[in-house]
Amino acid sequence: MTHRRPNRVRGPVHDAFWTWCGKGELRLQRCQACGHLAWPPVEACEHCASPKLTWERMSGRAKIISWCRFMNDYYNGLLPLPYDAILVELEEGTPFIANPHEFDPGEARLDLPVRLVFIDCEDETGAFRLPVFGKS
Repeated sequence: MTHRRPNRVRGPVHDAFWTWCGKGELRLQRCQACGHLAWPPVEACEHCASPKLTWERMSGRAKIISWCRFMNDYYNGLLPLPYDAILVELEEGTPFIANPHEFDPGEARLDLPVRLVFIDCEDETGAFRLPVFGKS
């Protein structure tokens, strides 16, 4: 089943992120000068300004560090209300906002282990695979 979603952020570095997701890989940029792991995608490191960034594959393991339920319709009926978001800390140490997958956010708790899953989605620019997190 393909899920309709709000439009993705597009552009050279963002498109590279979506290409990796399309291959079933969550990759974030790592600065080759200082080692900082960047999210969201950037043109240059926000710590040292180096443009030398490579795409590093993430493990897909994370833990919940926060969660919320949206009751207002911010997307003009595109997403059914209410909808949920979780903030996870990737095993590699970077926070990442995602949707919960196949678990009730009422079950969410601090440090709950979660695992990366990709779901098929589409927006105005076409099909893509969205990284979401389900209980481990």
